[in-house]
Amino acid sequence: MAAKVEPFWKRKTLDQLDQEEWESLCDGCGLCCLQKLEDEDDGSVYYTRVACKLLDLNTCRCTNYANRRQFVADCIQLTPAQADEFRWLPPTCGYRLVAEGKDLPPWHPLVCNDPEAVHKAGISQSGRMLSENSVAEDDWEDYLIFRAG
Repeated sequence: MAAKVEPFWKRKTLDQLDQEEWESLCDGCGLCCLQKLEDEDDGSVYYTRVACKLLDLNTCRCTNYANRRQFVADCIQLTPAQADEFRWLPPTCGYRLVAEGKDLPPWHPLVCNDPEAVHKAGISQSGRMLSENSVAEDDWEDYLIFRAG
């Protein structure tokens, strides 16, 4: 009987992942592409339903991922070196979970092999977001959905 091989996210550190493995930790929820507000008093990060102008509001995927930084200067490029800063990511995020030594949830595409599972499970905001092009920045507070941290 062959020994069971643990999945790469359980047997490797973030620094040991290759680019394909790193990218596959993304569950496709799009939550990191939502506009966030930070409480100046306690540093809490609040997510809004207001999405980056490049985010497809239904698929929750960037419409120009390869060139996104040319169009969104403050788009954050996640790297393993930033793992200690991942607390601003949603608690369901694959990058954050692996960085914290936790397993991926059953609906994660790497676990269930279904890229739509994140939407079926209600984790993403698919169909519930607004583009930043349609909401004035002064009104973002009206669209708060949860606090991360």
